[in-house]
Amino acid sequence: MVWAPDAPTRAGGPATLSQLQTLRLLDTGPRGLTEAQAEARLLERGENTIPAQRPVSWPRRLARSLRDPFTMTLLALGLVSAAITSWGTAGVIVLLVAASCLLRSNGEFRADRSTAALRRLVATTATVRRRSRDGGEPREREIPVDQLVPGDVIKLGPGDLVPADVRLLRAAGLTVHQAALTGESAPVPKRARDLPEGDDHLCWQGSSVASGSALAVVTATGGGTLFAGAHHAPARGRSAFDQSVNGISWILVRLMLVIPPVALVAGAVLRGKGLEALPFAVAVAVGLTPEMLPVVVTTALARGAALLAHRGVIVKRLPALHDVGAIDVLCMDKTGTLTRDRPVLSASVGPGGAPDPEVLRWAAVNSFWTLHLTDPPIPDPLDEAILECAPDLGGTEGLEATPFDPAQRLSRAVVRDGGANVVVVKGAVEAVLGRCAMSPGDRLRAGEVARALAEAGARVLAVAVADQHADQHAEHSADQHAEHSAGHSAGHSPGDPVAEGGLRLTGFLTLVDEPSPDAAAALALLARRGIALKVLTGDHPATAARTCRELGLDVGAVIEAADLTPAAAERATVIARCTPDDKARVVRVLREAGHTVGFLGDGVNDSPAMRAADVGICPRAAVDVTRETADVVLAGKDLSAIDHAIVAGRRSTGNIVTYLRIALSSNLGNVIAMLAAGLALPFLPMLPVQVLLQNVCFDVAQLAFAFDRAAPAVLRGPFGLRPRGILGFIAGFGALNAGVDLATFTVLTQVVGVVDERSFHTGWFIENLLTQAVIMLLLRPVAPVSPPLWLAAGSLAAIALLLPLSPLAAPVGLTALSVTSCLWLALVAVLYGGVLAVLNRRRQL
Repeated sequence: MVWAPDAPTRAGGPATLSQLQTLRLLDTGPRGLTEAQAEARLLERGENTIPAQRPVSWPRRLARSLRDPFTMTLLALGLVSAAITSWGTAGVIVLLVAASCLLRSNGEFRADRSTAALRRLVATTATVRRRSRDGGEPREREIPVDQLVPGDVIKLGPGDLVPADVRLLRAAGLTVHQAALTGESAPVPKRARDLPEGDDHLCWQGSSVASGSALAVVTATGGGTLFAGAHHAPARGRSAFDQSVNGISWILVRLMLVIPPVALVAGAVLRGKGLEALPFAVAVAVGLTPEMLPVVVTTALARGAALLAHRGVIVKRLPALHDVGAIDVLCMDKTGTLTRDRPVLSASVGPGGAPDPEVLRWAAVNSFWTLHLTDPPIPDPLDEAILECAPDLGGTEGLEATPFDPAQRLSRAVVRDGGANVVVVKGAVEAVLGRCAMSPGDRLRAGEVARALAEAGARVLAVAVADQHADQHAEHSADQHAEHSAGHSAGHSPGDPVAEGGLRLTGFLTLVDEPSPDAAAALALLARRGIALKVLTGDHPATAARTCRELGLDVGAVIEAADLTPAAAERATVIARCTPDDKARVVRVLREAGHTVGFLGDGVNDSPAMRAADVGICPRAAVDVTRETADVVLAGKDLSAIDHAIVAGRRSTGNIVTYLRIALSSNLGNVIAMLAAGLALPFLPMLPVQVLLQNVCFDVAQLAFAFDRAAPAVLRGPFGLRPRGILGFIAGFGALNAGVDLATFTVLTQVVGVVDERSFHTGWFIENLLTQAVIMLLLRPVAPVSPPLWLAAGSLAAIALLLPLSPLAAPVGLTALSVTSCLWLALVAVLYGGVLAVLNRRRQL
């Protein structure tokens, strides 16, 4: 049969065929491929590597930055300005857009470079069986995993990472850790079934061998593996940051579409000027736009990302920092996140459920001699947990041992204790109870005790013993030798108490997953930050709930993924028995309910949920595919690093919101006042060049907001860009600012008696810069003012007072004012500052 390149992925492929059919489909055999066949397939299929994201070039990165809605709005205004030959306005806009794009591109380039440094190979080498030619004898040798091809026959042993998707041909005591793929915290037994039942005859790339050995045929490599399939998960769509930015952008676009026509119509109707007022109308529209917004946003986020980088936290996508600060629901996996992937002993009880240390002693005897007589490369974590709490073993002598057998679901040791041979067995409750000599009533009662222990969230092992005669020991030793030679279970000799149900139940051990040492404090801190925590796991509901309770998490409702509804997702803290698709579905349901959702995970099974969330978070030790998917990569599995990222995100977003509120309310007030004054005056209240100069001064000063301190209120709860809240703020304070500008108009015309155009322009220019300096200090959240902000506000005031006295005054249409006029303008600014301070403090109380 000719080998088909797409065979591993077809319906009816190796997952459902017999061993012989699979080997024929892959055009191979138990002796492996020839070197020529392997080379040809490598050329055809490519190397066995995970498809990595291509590095984004600088031109493409810059072009991607231009898609930002604010940037596109500014570019549209720049084009209009250029069309009416307002080159100064167009030049300033182009300069701001270029600065913003360069800052954002540079920040994302640094993040990509840091992430690339974290990439690791899933495995380095594999033991493959190949032949030099047809008919030649197979040789086993180590080759790099990227040279594996479908049809290769490989050997697996304890501690090996599975280098590709494989189908088992032969297995002895094989258990596999596949938590990174399926979320199952316990090792999963695997069997080399000839006719498949379920998927226990398959192992996937990214899993690792916990115990036993196997011979397997490679069915898929590279991009065809389940491990690589996470790369093809659907994109998350618009994040919380994108939605907020789009909302604010449309508010600005609507205002800018309304204001220029109003200015033009007013000029044409009241003063007989139509197109002559077009430069002023465009200048007014530009005056409404927060030109520095892309620069401020990028600088604030880049600064937050840089501070996090010093703590080992990498922000791969700058807008993700805003989304981290806006998270109000954080979903996380349990295995490897809340727990340390290591079980600990929690109880030792007799058949009736009463504490009994003798059960632990016999279990420790079994674990000790199983480890010492079989000498596995990697000890079983359950055996290690038992021995950590083991008492004195009382001078027992190990005679023989059989490690955990996935088919029989138990391990066995024969020891000499006090002159007698004793068989000690531990394993799954059903497997051990079925081999015990018990009455039906006693068996039922013992089963109920074990079931109650399991429902409390523990992993339960049964322990049983039996006396063995010397001849039985000799017969069993011979059977063991035959079983080892055959590579499969050979059964037990006649008279064996394990085989004939002659065991005596001593009791049960319970083990639980060891919580991460920092998890409890970190979860409590996240709860105080106003974040709802939800645990999405593939484990049993009781197991997950117990872990959460031990960490001090308010468990609330516990549901299974099969029972998921929008209402249940809202109230549940633990959602158990989740597949990767279930986790993504939970995230989507929560986002559709209006939440900003983050997902923390480290396995391939977490990738779909990360893509579905507003922001994906993973530790540095996560698998390669998951690191590629995540937006934020933590220094380690220390959950406190998430709090650092949340604080940085809220601080950056708080500074952006402060800038937006102040810039838009000030700009709106100025625009309203200029339009109103334009209707009352026989000349333009300000020249286009003066409007542009004022905007440039104010915009450059406002860059200081990116370096401002965060108010305590900003850090208390989820904080993001909320278009409605910002619109309400700018409407109220914009009207107040317009009133102050009109009061300035009254002072200039009625009190000071300014009547000439140049003096009026100068007075209004001075007053606008003074009030904007006041706004920067007093309209922000109540918190200590940072030095950069003091410097920026002071510079604005200095420019307002000194520019009309400088040689630059005449080119821009300004002139020196009298001392009296300046004092009156200063008084208006002081009174305005007092009103702002009172209103702003009341608003925040």
